[in-house]
Amino acid sequence: MAALSPRDARAEDYLNDQLQTAADLEGLDGLIENVRKQQKLLEEQEALLTGAYVKLSESRQNLAESTEASEVHASALMEQAQAFKRQQADVDRRLLIVAQSETSDDAIEQFDADIRSLQDLEVATNYVELLAHVEYLREAQPAAEGAAPHLVDHVHQTALSLWRQLKNILASELEKLWTEMKWPGKSVTLAGKLKSQWTDGVERLLDLQEPQLNAQSDNVKPHEEPLVLLPLEVMVKPLELHFQYHFAGDRPTNKLDKPEYFLSHIVGLLHQYDEFFAIYLQPILRNRFRSSHLSMTSVFIDSTSAFITALLPMVRRKVFGVISQVAKQPQLLSHFIHELMSFDINLRAEWGYDGGCGIDGWKGLTWEVLVKKDWFGRWLEVEKNFALSRYQNIIDTPESGEIDYESVDFSATKPTNAAIRVNDLLETITDRYRPLPSFSQKLRFLIDIQIAVFDLFHARLASSLEAYLTLTSTLTSSLARAGSRAAEASQPDLHGLAGLERLARVYGSAEYLEKKMRDWSDDVFFLELWEELQDRARAGAKGERGGNVGGNMSVEHVADKTSAAVGSNDGGGALFDETAGAYRRLRVKAEGIMTDHFVQNVRDSLKAYGRVNTWSALPGEANENLESNSSSLAISAELDRTIQLLQSYLAFLAKVLAQAALRRITRQVMLTVQTYLWDHVLMRYTFSSTGAKQFERDVHGIWEVVDQCIGVGQGEVGMRRLAEGLVLLLLRTGFAVDAETSMQSEEQNLNVEALEKRLYQGNENGRQMLEELGLELLSESEARSVLERRVDFGR
Repeated sequence: MAALSPRDARAEDYLNDQLQTAADLEGLDGLIENVRKQQKLLEEQEALLTGAYVKLSESRQNLAESTEASEVHASALMEQAQAFKRQQADVDRRLLIVAQSETSDDAIEQFDADIRSLQDLEVATNYVELLAHVEYLREAQPAAEGAAPHLVDHVHQTALSLWRQLKNILASELEKLWTEMKWPGKSVTLAGKLKSQWTDGVERLLDLQEPQLNAQSDNVKPHEEPLVLLPLEVMVKPLELHFQYHFAGDRPTNKLDKPEYFLSHIVGLLHQYDEFFAIYLQPILRNRFRSSHLSMTSVFIDSTSAFITALLPMVRRKVFGVISQVAKQPQLLSHFIHELMSFDINLRAEWGYDGGCGIDGWKGLTWEVLVKKDWFGRWLEVEKNFALSRYQNIIDTPESGEIDYESVDFSATKPTNAAIRVNDLLETITDRYRPLPSFSQKLRFLIDIQIAVFDLFHARLASSLEAYLTLTSTLTSSLARAGSRAAEASQPDLHGLAGLERLARVYGSAEYLEKKMRDWSDDVFFLELWEELQDRARAGAKGERGGNVGGNMSVEHVADKTSAAVGSNDGGGALFDETAGAYRRLRVKAEGIMTDHFVQNVRDSLKAYGRVNTWSALPGEANENLESNSSSLAISAELDRTIQLLQSYLAFLAKVLAQAALRRITRQVMLTVQTYLWDHVLMRYTFSSTGAKQFERDVHGIWEVVDQCIGVGQGEVGMRRLAEGLVLLLLRTGFAVDAETSMQSEEQNLNVEALEKRLYQGNENGRQMLEELGLELLSESEARSVLERRVDFGR
């Protein structure tokens, strides 16, 4: 039997392994199918290997060609080097002849300027060609599906390197003019050839930068730092060195607690050199950019804005370095941010700088520190702690609770010193965050600090009222047996005029701050803040802002702190609605308690007068001449305490309250006096004619006090019902009434008995009789009751 080949032997071994028994023959089809799959897989692998071999062969061929080309290139370089040596020797010989120099080095110095110009031209030419290649590769990338990324990156880096080289060359040409033009100095001059050279240098740098300027203008990103014009970047180099000299290291001008030093230095540079750039640079920028789309960008078309843009990088580096050093020192941090905001405002307002953002405006370095560098949270914490500390100092001052009579108009309600100082504090807080460009930051300041201070002071005023009510109710019940005099002696600051003054302090403070909040709601700053809040709240309701109006503050949270009208479409509401409403409710409550206090004291003072029972026993005749003047009588001694109380209370309230509140309280007090005198005197006793005149004199005494403190006629206005009762009480027998003039007349024979008959004949006759007397408030039954109090009634 012939020997088997290795391949056949492996096949036989495989079959023997798979077909060992007769039963294995049943799976022969599957075995054959498996063999076919393996054969197909081997064919595919063979095809891949063949392809790889072909590519390897091509790579070897390319390598051989590259090697050959390299050798050819090296040979060519060698020939060029030899030719260069020959040319160099020829040039040296010619230079010796032309320059009549003994050495070629001396001759070459005469041609340095021309050679450098040629080199610059060659670099510029190569740079332009390279830019064309870069642009071609960039455009070809998508079609090539991102092929050869390393090549593109290499070319890009080469282009950048060449751009920097060209920039340095052009910048050095401009820098050479500094000495001749005396830059930077107080007497910078450009004239004649020097001006032409400076202008040419600026133009070349702008030529180099123009593609970058166009690229940034076409792809503007929000809040992106604008490019610095290369000519100005060159011109500010010595200014930056001067800045570093003064504001870096341990020099006296470099102080953490004096950021205004380096900020004012920058402003000083603007004042010093702005005119120079306006004269010499502005025409260049205008001619270059006025016909392009860059003409709408101030940092490119305006020399002042361009100069500011060139100065800002050095300021920015200094600011970012300082903020990290003062972050843990609250006073320095607060002062630093305040000075930085003032600097931003100065650039915007005085210099018209918009950072190239047009109507959107420049965000400012403060925004970069607080938002981009995320220092707002720390600064807000510092400002809040300062505000709360100053608030506590105001409250702890001994004279904080005293009423200030000088700081407001004479006719206005007088607040306490604390209320005025708290308002000043809140206005200072407003000035702190007014310049912030971020809406969410302003809203955080408003809610976390300003409204928080309002709430603290409101809680203090409210607790003062509650304490007064608690103490007075406790003392009233515990000292009832000892009498009101004992109660006043035990707690003089709760009773009498001292208690009224204590309530007036709360009332005056609440009204003062309530009015301030109403005024603030009409301030342009707060109106704009409210409109922005409404827009964001409505957008949040539509799902456009995720339900938040600023940062992580929800609409519900902001509405609870500011106004229930947040997000509504009715056009109403203001930022301080909730807080002002709380102060209004506190003011109304204080006025009510003040009125109750006044009324209670007046009522207590009238008790002695109510016990006088000699009205009918006073000597006099019922037909006594009505024309006698009751003002000649003395006021009853029992009424002295009431008169004194009214005089002291009303004189005090007239000094501390506005007219509207004063008259409201006075009206309630007069109604109380009227009710007491009606119920406990007029309706309780009977009166002779002299007793009626004495009663009239006492009532007029009360009116005189009120008129003196409040205004003429105010006393009687508050007690018109009692005044009409006095008319009936004082009518003498045998009187007559002129229906046209409502005056008593002797010519008609209509006596008291006739009046009584008409009053008792029915309500219609009674009403007619009262109208004839000019009595509008008394009802028929009340008129009958008054007549019944006369001792001559029914005779």
